[in-house]
Amino acid sequence: MNSSLSNQDRNSLSQAKKKRKEYRKKLLHLKKKRPKQINDRFNSLHDDEFETMDCLKCANCCKTTSPIFRNVDINRLAKHLSMKVGSFTEKYLKLDEDNDYVLKSAPCSFLNEDNTCSVYDFRPLACREYPHTDRKNVLQIIDLTIKNTEVCPAVARIVGKIIKA
Repeated sequence: MNSSLSNQDRNSLSQAKKKRKEYRKKLLHLKKKRPKQINDRFNSLHDDEFETMDCLKCANCCKTTSPIFRNVDINRLAKHLSMKVGSFTEKYLKLDEDNDYVLKSAPCSFLNEDNTCSVYDFRPLACREYPHTDRKNVLQIIDLTIKNTEVCPAVARIVGKIIKA
């Protein structure tokens, strides 16, 4: 786990890891009972959480996981870096078990020492939308959201609050 995380963030991630199965079970139950209310609650809690969460102090997502790179993302980044698509892909990406392009290594090759992104304006859609808790239908991606509770302290806190409600 990222040592630059605050104690609160470290605790949020640790709790999420311990409660992963419980979170999944309860979220699936809530999805069946009150999908519209749960989606609205996710969106509201996302807004509240990111009023205080400073992603530049954390950057755990960029340090520990990889987004999926769609062809349009690869093309945009290769062009921005003045590279051929094949060269960009060979240098930075690999195919994962789902046959998606992801980064070869972590932390992200484009993460600067100050946790800023050297390709911010050209970053993949998955990075732009992360952590996905403000989606119109968050419940469509429950498994990803649960996985993200172990990566993003904000998601861990959001899911924790939804489970307690």
